[in-house]
Amino acid sequence: RMGAAAAALRPHGVMKIIGAIIAGGQSSRMGGREKAFLELASKPVILHVIEQFEPQVDQLVINANGDATRFSGFGLDVIPDVLTSLTTPLAGLHAALKFTKSVDADLLVTVPSDTPFLPFNLVAKLLEKAVVRGAAIAASGEQEHYIIGAWKAELLDDLETAIASDNLFRGKDWANRASAQKVEWPVEP
Repeated sequence: RMGAAAAALRPHGVMKIIGAIIAGGQSSRMGGREKAFLELASKPVILHVIEQFEPQVDQLVINANGDATRFSGFGLDVIPDVLTSLTTPLAGLHAALKFTKSVDADLLVTVPSDTPFLPFNLVAKLLEKAVVRGAAIAASGEQEHYIIGAWKAELLDDLETAIASDNLFRGKDWANRASAQKVEWPVEP
């Protein structure tokens, strides 16, 4: 089920894009309730994310730890963290990038599970910058969104080195190290 946006961006149909919903958070501010399953307009937030994001990528997966069956109703593969000692969203990005490389895809686009209002041109706009620079992140309202980004699969080795040798653990630091290009979205109208 390749999305029209994803298909339109392929140079001669060669690029394969994996989308990953990062759902590994502890939801400490939500009293331990998983944000992905909170209801918005009578359906779970993660379902809004899937509906906006899936048409834009070739394959969509969920990165989550714990019991994967809680996501079974969505029909997507669940990819757990590999680096279980890392407790930030960077662990999810790492696991998704490792998956991306394992299926011979060229690019990974990541979004958190609690972003129900993703733009339909998210992947297209991130891809414009990521194919040139290797990485791109979304920004809006004077704020960078480090886990909403596009990452070339070839960045995996550098990410692993950064985590293992340089004690990198924040998405912001990884985006800076990867020279991720900022892609702005307007907050108005």
